[in-house]
Amino acid sequence: MNDSLRESLSYWSLYKKMLHVRKEIKPQAVSFGTDKQQYFLYYEPKNRTSDKVIVWVHGGGWNAGSPKQFDFVGQCAAKNGFRFFSLGYRLSPKHKYPCQLEDVCRGYQAAVSFLQKKGIDTTKIIVSGPSAGAHLSSILCYGKKVQEQYGVDISPVIGFVGSGGPYRFSEKDSLSVRLLLSQLFAKGYDRTQGEPCALMAKSHIPMLLIQSRHDGLISYSCAERFFDKAKSLGIPCELYSVVDQKNTHSWYTAGMFLETRETNQGLDKFFTWIEQIA
Repeated sequence: MNDSLRESLSYWSLYKKMLHVRKEIKPQAVSFGTDKQQYFLYYEPKNRTSDKVIVWVHGGGWNAGSPKQFDFVGQCAAKNGFRFFSLGYRLSPKHKYPCQLEDVCRGYQAAVSFLQKKGIDTTKIIVSGPSAGAHLSSILCYGKKVQEQYGVDISPVIGFVGSGGPYRFSEKDSLSVRLLLSQLFAKGYDRTQGEPCALMAKSHIPMLLIQSRHDGLISYSCAERFFDKAKSLGIPCELYSVVDQKNTHSWYTAGMFLETRETNQGLDKFFTWIEQIA
């Protein structure tokens, strides 16, 4: 069975498992814009074991998803002792790029301000995202021109974790990815202005890229190219290949948060890397 078909067939079991997640933490919802999609959910763990804060940007092909839909990710992070933000953003095709990036930048700034008002340390932030969220959050971290344009201060960020991200665009992209990109970008838009590989500049932020060779949507070479670009700029970078049996796109980018560190090596790598980063 090819990986694209495996990815399509995985959705039912993934959604079924999402419905049975125990909600132990009630997140705080905070708006940072006038659109209903411009908000974040904040999770304060019952038993905090880390002074690091995770700011997470959801996936969904830029045209679907919300922090509420991915509540299970926040629940998982909180159970593992981390303060956690889940950022929302306006979706395509109604809203064209760079609306999504603008919202991620605003949401990140709002999250930092939220912590500061609470007197919480903001010097150890981890930015992360899966799939479309990896695309947007990687630009937030490594797009210097974008940071300057939107006045974003990424000095508190000490690490980036991206899983299954479309970090470069190619004619060899799967049909699904090409259709999603056609919805994301307006006709005639210079897509290099939205491509993480093209926008990446030298940075202090180390990165972990989690990628599967059996993704079914995003080519493994996409992460390899981003990894190579980071190394050429002197950015500390690790490329982790998924070894879990559930290794299709949706399972290792989001579904791993439905598992435990004991049962999913990708999830354990995610938290272990964050725990060990200086």
